[in-house]
Amino acid sequence: MSTTRPFAPDDRGHERGQAADSGVPGGGRQVRRIDLADAIGVVPLARDFTRQALYEWGWLPAASEESRAAAEDILLVVSELVTNACLHGGGPRELRLHRAPKVLRMEVTDGGSGDPAPRTPHRAGRPGGHGMFIVQRLCLDWGVSRSPEGGPGKTVWAELAGPV
Repeated sequence: MSTTRPFAPDDRGHERGQAADSGVPGGGRQVRRIDLADAIGVVPLARDFTRQALYEWGWLPAASEESRAAAEDILLVVSELVTNACLHGGGPRELRLHRAPKVLRMEVTDGGSGDPAPRTPHRAGRPGGHGMFIVQRLCLDWGVSRSPEGGPGKTVWAELAGPV
């Protein structure tokens, strides 16, 4: 487990580049979030934040090759969701990680109004358009939640089995 904490948990809220953590350490359900609005280098920032959470939750270092692959899938899905928010959603506002004992739910909120969808037909040799195809293939489930106010903005979420 890492001894440094690049993101300062705070149950009262969070600032850009900082995380908030709620839940019982080591068990049950936990939520971590980071504000990505106006941040620089949001994709590596989101990956580093997620990697740190996996270490703190004991999912890294991985105990087996299968667990390592599950952790890598989580990092890839976070990268794809944040990248899609950058390219198609006006930039990500927030990343939330919801940890349950065997499932991790990743949520990326942006200001866009479009609906993400895997490109069909998927053409492996063409550049671009692979993000949601990857998310669909790796995840147990994924979807979109609209802003409760009905205005622009959405949260794209995806769920993956956690490392065991």
